[in-house]
Amino acid sequence: MGKRKRSEKAEAEAVPKKEDVAPERPVRTLLGWKDKNEIEAKDNAASPVFRNKEKVLVTCSRRIVYRYRHLMLNLVSLLPHCKKDNKVESKETKGATLNELVELKNCSSCLFFECRKAKDLYLWMAKCPNGPSVKFLVSAVHTMEELKLTGNHLKGSRPLLTFSSNFEKDAYWKLLKEMLLQIFETPKDHRKAKPFHDHVFVFSIVDDHIWFRNYQISVPHNESDKLPRGSLDKMTLIEVGPRFCLNPIKIFGGSFGGPTLYENPLYVSPNQNRALQKKKKAGTFAKKVKAKTRRKMHEMANPLEPDEFADMWKD
Repeated sequence: MGKRKRSEKAEAEAVPKKEDVAPERPVRTLLGWKDKNEIEAKDNAASPVFRNKEKVLVTCSRRIVYRYRHLMLNLVSLLPHCKKDNKVESKETKGATLNELVELKNCSSCLFFECRKAKDLYLWMAKCPNGPSVKFLVSAVHTMEELKLTGNHLKGSRPLLTFSSNFEKDAYWKLLKEMLLQIFETPKDHRKAKPFHDHVFVFSIVDDHIWFRNYQISVPHNESDKLPRGSLDKMTLIEVGPRFCLNPIKIFGGSFGGPTLYENPLYVSPNQNRALQKKKKAGTFAKKVKAKTRRKMHEMANPLEPDEFADMWKD
């Protein structure tokens, strides 16, 4: 019995009491001291609210014309969630270069302005790194500096996006609408964005072209004219700019390449248009030459009769 009691006493002394064990030190975070159990519970619980973390990389090719560069800067000022980068060489390998840049800048989309022959402007709109991507021909460009319109809105405010009903008629228009919505829509809680709406981006399809307009929402500020919610009678739209027109050329399955999902059958390249105009001008000159030769042949076939009184006053 004595031995058993001694062994029980030794085991009891070996096991430390709960009170003797020091409590775990709380973890220091940016928001103060927190217990590890709370942090683990927060990490394990999936947040039910979706947070939009869209970021757009905006860049252009080398040797871009100043008007097209100003258009790009206008778009940069309209999109607070975009990041501007240095110019990229417009080569066959530009897709891989741009995908790498997008990854380095921690972006999810890209707008690439490609200028060719100092005349033609192409816009690549891509979701990186898996696609899809669209190539547009940009025409009817009018920057804010050229237009000098009276509209004005706060920089960084979130825009309302409106689309014409034509975007629902075909599958490729629906895809373009979704891409425009994701790229031009400013995330709700972005650090550079203002938490209110005071302008509208309008995308409308006319003659299979996408026309872009930017309008300020003007509301009267007098105390007597304050509007109740939902009344749009006294609200007016004032155009701010810029303006441009997008002609879709091709839709690719990947980012800056890949399988062709859609090709515009009505698209005619600017080079072909210029060649046709040259042919027309060449045709007018050829017509003039032919008319001269015909006139000479007619004069030779029908010579004038000698005039009796031609030498009358020479004496």
